[in-house]
Amino acid sequence: MTDLIARATVVVLTYNGEKYLGRILDALAGQKFSKAFEILVIDSGSTDTTLEIVSQHPGVRLHEIPNSEFGHGRTRNLGARLAKGSIVVYLTHDAIPIGRGWLEAMVEPFDDPEVVAVLGRQVARPDAPPIIKYEIERTFLRQGEPGQVTKYRGDFAPGSRDEAIATFYSDSASAARRETLLGEIPYPEVDYAEDQLFCRAVIASGRAKAYAGGAVVEHSNDLGLRELGARVQADVLGLRTSGTEVARTSVLNATLKWVKWASVDFGRILTDPDLSIPSKLKWAVLNPIYHVVKWSNYRRATIAELVLVEKSGSED
Repeated sequence: MTDLIARATVVVLTYNGEKYLGRILDALAGQKFSKAFEILVIDSGSTDTTLEIVSQHPGVRLHEIPNSEFGHGRTRNLGARLAKGSIVVYLTHDAIPIGRGWLEAMVEPFDDPEVVAVLGRQVARPDAPPIIKYEIERTFLRQGEPGQVTKYRGDFAPGSRDEAIATFYSDSASAARRETLLGEIPYPEVDYAEDQLFCRAVIASGRAKAYAGGAVVEHSNDLGLRELGARVQADVLGLRTSGTEVARTSVLNATLKWVKWASVDFGRILTDPDLSIPSKLKWAVLNPIYHVVKWSNYRRATIAELVLVEKSGSED
């Protein structure tokens, strides 16, 4: 790390992030990176011990903003302006880098001049419900092989599955060229889906997104049944509000999805080596209930009248 111009700036966005922040900053401090990098925390009004944790890591630069000024896209653009590195790497306050080579793997795809944005791989926390764990696994396996770099450009049919894969993006663990963010493709300042919209703009511009399958973070939302239902509705409504077309879902279709995915997960639970026998029995019973909550709320969100998604300073 250095005060001089760095190869990369890791921007960690925090708001009451005490639960995982210490592990994140420790992991970043231990990175084996071939060039200079810095760590920048942008905090939006934390009232827990977040700032105390940052103060225990003297190599970290802190920038504070009022919670009222936070925006998912706006604050990431602020991070790009404050960054000293030519590559801006973003982490939310609950995404924990795994391994000392994480940052190197995140930055490596930028050796290709066509690549202006990079998506890292995510794995669920050990105690995540199977419905969340398996969905994360499926999502990132569609992006490419673990440990490998996969590049995406705009060579797909509009509305196809390939388009959905190419334009998928999550800025919980991502990176972009600073000159791109400060130039023609900043993050859009919207209430929701700023990451998806950013990636679409990258692809539409003729540049490329890369998936860094070797840059892994531990990240999954800590959700109970009620929180899962609310999250599913917020996700679908947010996508619709951002302009993504989401087909209306009938009761029959939602039921068929519940049967399909509850059955798929049941087979996975029985053979999951990470689950003890008591955990297998527990989730064999509970996981179908999680799917009822997921697909019933998904259906509600697809047929609901569009409303603005409430803006929040949270980075979960």
